[in-house]
Amino acid sequence: MDTNSDPRINFENTEIAFRQKSDNELKKAYWLFKLIGSNFLTQIGPPITNFLLKIGVPLKWAIKPTIFEHFCGGETIAECEHTIAQLHEGNVGTILDYSVEGEEEESVFDATCEEIIRTIERADGDPRIPITVFKITGIGKFDLLAKLDAKQPLNTAEQEAYNRVHARCLKICETAYLKGVPTMIDAEETWIQDTIDSLAMEMMERFNKEKLIVYNTYQIYRHDKFKALQEDYKYAQAKGFILGVKMVRGAYMEKERKRALELGYPSPIQKDKAATDADYNATLKFCVENISGISFVCGTHNEESCRYLVDLLQQHKISANHPHVYFAQLLGMSDNLSFNLAHGGYQVAKYVPYGPIKAVMPYLFRRAQENTSVAGQTGRELKLINQEKKRRGL
Repeated sequence: MDTNSDPRINFENTEIAFRQKSDNELKKAYWLFKLIGSNFLTQIGPPITNFLLKIGVPLKWAIKPTIFEHFCGGETIAECEHTIAQLHEGNVGTILDYSVEGEEEESVFDATCEEIIRTIERADGDPRIPITVFKITGIGKFDLLAKLDAKQPLNTAEQEAYNRVHARCLKICETAYLKGVPTMIDAEETWIQDTIDSLAMEMMERFNKEKLIVYNTYQIYRHDKFKALQEDYKYAQAKGFILGVKMVRGAYMEKERKRALELGYPSPIQKDKAATDADYNATLKFCVENISGISFVCGTHNEESCRYLVDLLQQHKISANHPHVYFAQLLGMSDNLSFNLAHGGYQVAKYVPYGPIKAVMPYLFRRAQENTSVAGQTGRELKLINQEKKRRGL
């Protein structure tokens, strides 16, 4: 039962949630989540698929119309146009996310930087694409960032490589500033995050003086991040810029715990889900209470967090479409949250990943694993899809 103080919001309304899906698309989504719920796609699928792709077996015919089509907008920005239009029909915005990762070549980093800039240029003047996003590991080597985080001295070649990472980040954020298109810097693993945070703060201090352009991402499953956000807000106030906050629970929990155990340092992850949820709600409350100096994106698939934020906005008499508040979910997941929030007048955007199929496979397998590992996610998706199928008489 929906208990929001806002009577316009009903997360059980599947007619609104799936209005943009045809009968065939709904049936495909049902079978895809059934497959995701099996061990094959999440455990056996990744190594087999990666091996077949590596040796050149053409799997595009199987991947593109199924898992790729559900969770991605296309292989190019042009191929995302259908998704942009479809989301807009339900008043949901698009966050174009070029999802190529794990590369090592400087030429690839340059090309990725230019592609990210193309997403900003595509968003310019189009209210259907309200925010853009990029990862620092898309424009620089992971190992280089890790060395910087570990406070190890860089040799001349490494320093030059980092200068190029900084220049690419600056070029992206400067383009966002000139076009007036906000951009989010994604969070990554803890052992490279200090360097990412430093870059993000520098860009916010430079470009967020008059309006919000750059967001940093806070992974609240880390026990230190709520406090870090509060400190960052104090710094932003002292320096006279708006703090851009994208808050998520986080995406690297198992990897983080495993590394902490192997290397013998305290885990950076909260002791349990209840602690994460408590800090997430505290972060939402802090942002709402300081909304004049913080612009935030509530990135979550958690229904209770969405309810809590709706209630906070109501309590503080903040309008649903306040320019400093966005909800965000991933394409292909939690449509009952995205479309019902948008139907109630709240600002919502979906991450729409795109890129060459082979390069986007790591992202796709993470989505499949996330749906399996997050308690009840696949079951919830299937329940809602089934509910809508019955409503349509399918």
